[in-house]
Amino acid sequence: MNQQKIFNFKIKQNFDSDDFYVSKSNELAHKVLLNLTKPEKYIHLKGPLKSGKTHLGLLWKRLNNAIFFNYNDYDQIMSQKKNVFIDNFTNGIDEEKLFYLINHCYNNNLKILITSELSLLDYQFKLNDLLSRLKSFYFVEILDPNDELIINLLVKLLYDRQIKINNHEIFSFIFKRINRTYLDIYNFVDKVDKLSLSQKRQITIPLIKELL
Repeated sequence: MNQQKIFNFKIKQNFDSDDFYVSKSNELAHKVLLNLTKPEKYIHLKGPLKSGKTHLGLLWKRLNNAIFFNYNDYDQIMSQKKNVFIDNFTNGIDEEKLFYLINHCYNNNLKILITSELSLLDYQFKLNDLLSRLKSFYFVEILDPNDELIINLLVKLLYDRQIKINNHEIFSFIFKRINRTYLDIYNFVDKVDKLSLSQKRQITIPLIKELL
């Protein structure tokens, strides 16, 4: 196998539209958020950790000239008439403020996108009026990655870290054994990167076995 060249560059995430790989797992979410289907004003995007929700949300934000929501800027946001993107909306949630923000968007004909790892039924809302509002959102989900997406995600993440696996047997070994979740794929590539850098080892099947 050829010697692998691995450079310790700081990884910079790319949130351009060309950097988002579309497969059957995320095709519908991609179409809805980028207005490739019937435009929706109020959207709830659900998906597993590291599935690309934030990436899609930022593309939606740019397309709709929206602002990124956080509670520190709540009063300022409420004073504006801007479309709103709330990433991981259940994190640190203030139900009353969120309810008033949604009403603000409704009353001013504004768009709003929320993302979450949980479905509405998985979260115990205290404010029934908020739950009722959220149930009216158009719901779309990013599914677990299919084989096509797993391959392309592995290739992209390895490329981002300047890690080359030219040996098809090694790549096939990884693909057949890696857990089929976005988070596990990210964690695996991160481990490969750190171990190969720290020990200056080639990417081999014995090395991969240590990580899987």
